[in-house]
Amino acid sequence: MSSVLRRIIYVLSYELFAIVLTSVALILLGFGGGHSGIVAVTSSAVALIWNYIWTSLFDAWEKRQESQVRTVGRRVVHALGFEGGLVLILVPILAWILSVTLLEALILEAGLLVFFLIYTFVFAWLFDRVLPAKKSTPAEVEESAK
Repeated sequence: MSSVLRRIIYVLSYELFAIVLTSVALILLGFGGGHSGIVAVTSSAVALIWNYIWTSLFDAWEKRQESQVRTVGRRVVHALGFEGGLVLILVPILAWILSVTLLEALILEAGLLVFFLIYTFVFAWLFDRVLPAKKSTPAEVEESAK
């Protein structure tokens, strides 16, 4: 399987689960179903684009490393980078859609962040188990570094 197809499958499956989980969480927190759905879909669209960008950057960096093994440390860095960027993008959007202050949106996002940090880590780990990445040969790694 090509790395682009693998990345697309990763992002789409990640976001499908994220939409469901975000909608349910917001409804449980007392936001209306309509607003919850809008936030979930908007967040997913933003996250879809960011996920593709971040994962592409991370994969490119990883291919230039001596070892391409996805250690726990690398998975933590991947999850933190993804979620950190997403917070910066989503807080103003959440505040606008839910008609809350930036501080309230930040607190809401912080709660979701804790959940999604764990979700991102576990999802990426399981995804790699189900669809392992193609191992690059030393020549391919050297060629991609040029």
